[in-house]
Amino acid sequence: MTRKINGLRVAAAVVGISALALTACTGPAAGPSDGTAGSGAASTPITLGTTDKVTLLDPAGSYDNGSFMVMNQIYPFLLNSKPGSAEPENDIAESAEFTTPTEYTVKLKADLKWANGHVLDSKDVKNSFDRQIKIADPNGPSSLLGNLVSVAAPDANTVVFTLKSGNDQTWPQVLTSPVGPIVDDEVFPADKIVTDDEIVAAKAFAGQYTIESYAKNSLVSFKAFDGYKGLLGAPANQASNIKYYADSNNLKLDVQQGNIDVAWRSLSPTDVESLGKEPKVKVHKGAGGELRYVVFNFDIMPFGNKTADADPKKSLAVRQAVANLIDREAIAKDVYKDTYLPAYSYVPQGFTGAIEPLKEMYGENGGPSLDKAKAALEAAGVTTPVDLKLQYNPDHYGPSSGDEYAKVKAQLETGGLFKVDLQSTEWVTYQKSRVTDYPAYQLGWFPDYSDADNFLTPFFAKKNFLGNGYDNPAVDTLINEQRVETDRAKRTAMIEEIQTKVAGDLSTLPLLQGAQVAVAGVDVTGVEKTLDASFKFRLGVLGK
Repeated sequence: MTRKINGLRVAAAVVGISALALTACTGPAAGPSDGTAGSGAASTPITLGTTDKVTLLDPAGSYDNGSFMVMNQIYPFLLNSKPGSAEPENDIAESAEFTTPTEYTVKLKADLKWANGHVLDSKDVKNSFDRQIKIADPNGPSSLLGNLVSVAAPDANTVVFTLKSGNDQTWPQVLTSPVGPIVDDEVFPADKIVTDDEIVAAKAFAGQYTIESYAKNSLVSFKAFDGYKGLLGAPANQASNIKYYADSNNLKLDVQQGNIDVAWRSLSPTDVESLGKEPKVKVHKGAGGELRYVVFNFDIMPFGNKTADADPKKSLAVRQAVANLIDREAIAKDVYKDTYLPAYSYVPQGFTGAIEPLKEMYGENGGPSLDKAKAALEAAGVTTPVDLKLQYNPDHYGPSSGDEYAKVKAQLETGGLFKVDLQSTEWVTYQKSRVTDYPAYQLGWFPDYSDADNFLTPFFAKKNFLGNGYDNPAVDTLINEQRVETDRAKRTAMIEEIQTKVAGDLSTLPLLQGAQVAVAGVDVTGVEKTLDASFKFRLGVLGK
């Protein structure tokens, strides 16, 4: 997701600004680095509200923003980034570097322990990555480890990652991503997923916080962990909570009335606009990088590979017709009040290598074209109307998703080319069913790390997390080559070429690009520090 099938945060769109240019941080760090709570740490718990949902706390079994939000608080990473930055730095690693082009060696800090008293050493690290690959859960992030050959633990404090391709420019970022949480090898077996209740009962935590009480997707309570020796230091508060909401209206009311301290994901554009006028709360905005897509399942979409009337040319023509009919400007304006920008590519504007091939290849100057849609279907011999099942999710991707996809349905049915069966599903079911049951569906993506590769590899590499049947060997080769290309200009050209090739295939269809937003009480501090290009929300920076 997160990253992750990451959720999407409603905020003012960022135009032409590199996310990496927005990572400068001013003011003090999150806390002292000795792992003990500072004297200024807030004793009253900080409560954050969200409509996001947790799928699983086991990093091998989930790849979504709601789950990764909790993981970021409770698990250590080899590398992490400070609030206000997206630059990888040592977390529980003492050092981390390429010792050969294909070997990345990490030395762990001394005397690390889990909250349950177990020793945290290289065996935990090796198991954390080995099990990702062995389990390879379809809803997990193992696709991020496509360049990993093996993990060795020659001694208790040393870990050696052997990579397929040398000089991997993204590997340090991968270690900060949803595939990077380190887990207790005495709690997490090598070959199966661990339940949330088992993790909580085992106190398998070694991040800034431990979980003190856990009511899944209702309320999670955290306590500062004084054994944490990582980059983030001690949190600015002794305790934090995450409160989960089924309805964004209640989320808005609670932050407005001071019943919670911060509202983060997902308020409607109207709610954000309204809350911006309230004297007791403040709207905080941060660097963008999110995309909203339609994903096509190449196996079960109309004329898909596993359908009775399978025909690759007709299947492509259906996708081309959809691309020609979509009016992104109308969705951005009418549904999101221009808090999102139209997206015409697979890498958001502001990231190195971003171009806009969809604007050039489909529609008219970015707008819809009924004539081009008709022509694509007629050339392939597709009889209209085409029956298309389209799925969206209203709780994870925000309350405006219903209006967004009603708009998409109306646009696709223009001219009688499509008959759209529009359906919605609650997130936990949606996350499990999207790979096998949905011919076309809504997806939101927040990057795992601030590099164009993270909008390409997870989606379009041969073994991608979408599991949608897409396989283009030329794209797969380019993805692998750009990741290890040290010449910046050459790598940028490869990233551009990938976008153009994928635009021809239309594995996914980007619709909108947005940014980050959180609404907090005026007495809450630290929010602006965590809305950075790492796209990790840190409870540890919050105080009041």
